[in-house]
Amino acid sequence: MRVAFSTLFCSTLALLLASTAVIAAPQSALTVYGEPAKYQPGFTHFDYANPNAPKGGSLRRSAIEIGRYDHVLPYGDKGIGVSQVDGWLYSPLALRSLDEPYTVYGLVAEKMERSDDGLSLRFYLNPKARFADGQPITAEDVRYSFDLLMTQGSLRYRTLFADVKHVEVEGPRQVRFDFASNENRTLPLDVATLPVFPEHWWKTRDFADGGGYEIPLGSGPYTISKVDAGNTITFKRDPNWWGKDLPISRGLYNFDHLSLEYFGDTEVARQVLRGGAYDFNREFSATGYSIGYNGPALDDGRLQRAHLAKEAPQPAQGYVFNVQKPMFKDRRVRQALAMLWDFEWANRQMMRNMYIRQQSFFSNSPLAATQLPDAQELAILEPLRGQIPDEVFTQVFKAPTTDGTGMIRDKQLQALALLEQAGWKPDGDKLVNAEGEPLEFTFLNAQNGLERLLLPYKRNLAQIGITLNIRRIDSSQYVNRLMTRDYDMIVTGFPVTTSPGMELYNYFGSAAAFDTGANNYMVLKDPAVDSLINGLVKANTQSQMLSYAHALDRVLQWNYLWIPNYYPPGTSAAWWNRFGRPAVEAKTDEALETWWEISPTPLTNEQMKAELTKRPGAR
Repeated sequence: MRVAFSTLFCSTLALLLASTAVIAAPQSALTVYGEPAKYQPGFTHFDYANPNAPKGGSLRRSAIEIGRYDHVLPYGDKGIGVSQVDGWLYSPLALRSLDEPYTVYGLVAEKMERSDDGLSLRFYLNPKARFADGQPITAEDVRYSFDLLMTQGSLRYRTLFADVKHVEVEGPRQVRFDFASNENRTLPLDVATLPVFPEHWWKTRDFADGGGYEIPLGSGPYTISKVDAGNTITFKRDPNWWGKDLPISRGLYNFDHLSLEYFGDTEVARQVLRGGAYDFNREFSATGYSIGYNGPALDDGRLQRAHLAKEAPQPAQGYVFNVQKPMFKDRRVRQALAMLWDFEWANRQMMRNMYIRQQSFFSNSPLAATQLPDAQELAILEPLRGQIPDEVFTQVFKAPTTDGTGMIRDKQLQALALLEQAGWKPDGDKLVNAEGEPLEFTFLNAQNGLERLLLPYKRNLAQIGITLNIRRIDSSQYVNRLMTRDYDMIVTGFPVTTSPGMELYNYFGSAAAFDTGANNYMVLKDPAVDSLINGLVKANTQSQMLSYAHALDRVLQWNYLWIPNYYPPGTSAAWWNRFGRPAVEAKTDEALETWWEISPTPLTNEQMKAELTKRPGAR
């Protein structure tokens, strides 16, 4: 009996030690489902970075935001902040790679340790990590940063980190995050991407108000050297940045100076680039990309135009219904209106057949529902039968198509039949409901050039008695109207990632419908959608996550919550030809932080070809 007990004791001890060993195995990288990271310990640099890229020079780019920034910090819901502060000025605990679905590698945190039960995540801070004033980054700073974002930051942080139960400082460079559950598989990685703020600097300033125009103290590869309130902000590379020699930093952050130019209008931004006032513009207008840069500079190569990051999931862009508006509550009305936007004609006439019709909310990614549901997905959908459209179970969604001639009488007849079923009948030259109210709605617009696409749609609607008003307003009014959900229809996009998580609640969750800081622009309140998002977030395997993603996609598609637009075959961009680029492109981002200066002035294609032959690792 003593021998048996001894054997049992030893076996138990061995298991405990093994378990402890698993728990106490700090890693330099984290993945969503525990799969091996692409870059293993000992790697020298990311594949999409050129470690031999020279430092120096400058790059000036347009801001992603439309409108003037009214404060520096991008972490709140008020106004417009400078999004590049996150990453350029403030280093995160861990950096996300740009050629994997969702993997993070330690930066401020040298190592990360996820408990075996998934209920905690421990960070071991790099002893070299410093703020720009030389003070060390401590575990207290990490806890302070989290508390600051949760109490004074954007609502999206309170949504994203709702399952963080407690933050425990275990030592000067050791901090542990405890979770209320282990069902949110992306939560540890989301926590790992937290920026770290200096408590000694921010405790005497107004974080909630965005910090105004004062230059904040940072911890990243750049400091801010100049603030031209609302118009331009300039960053200067810190040659003594503590993280410059880490493998995840080699070949990145090459420019000595980076400037962001802010414009209230995308057309103005395009014309200013053509005039040579800055270097790089990310183009969001299909028409603008197609014809807006034509001229001698584009012909000889001094101006470049291309689609970058072609493997990246594409933002889901469409004309979005505010489904809380009375005229849009009936799905048949939304379906009818979706039939009358002629993508094929617009693509041929205005966009040189360059663009791809949007079908999915997860375009160009494995998350898109492109086939009939399999057994695993049907098991998810079946409990929702009666709450979701019947087509979800039997059909693959496909947006309405035309022959591209501009004549869509067949679609108009189908739309009229649907509208009649929904209670809208002809009365003279108008469609009216039982109360005699005409079918009329307003498209709220803040973009130049969009009317060109909307006017043919307006004509198609008018031919069957529907009035579309197009109202153009300035960007500040537009932002205010969005926040209060004061619109009938807008154009918007939803970012897509191959490892979605809590951000889906922000875009489609019921709790975000009327939240001024959220992006649920459909104003969607649907318990079935909430249930599918919940299942996706809690998925334990990639296979299970994909099944929930396909199910969610189908339900959103068949509810006709938008008129799906189109997406380019990559990130549309235009830039002056004076930069080197790595031989291997990043898959999920244009990754300007990997570029470097070759010439202070634009070069023709022939001149650039000659220069590139002199530089290793360049294209």
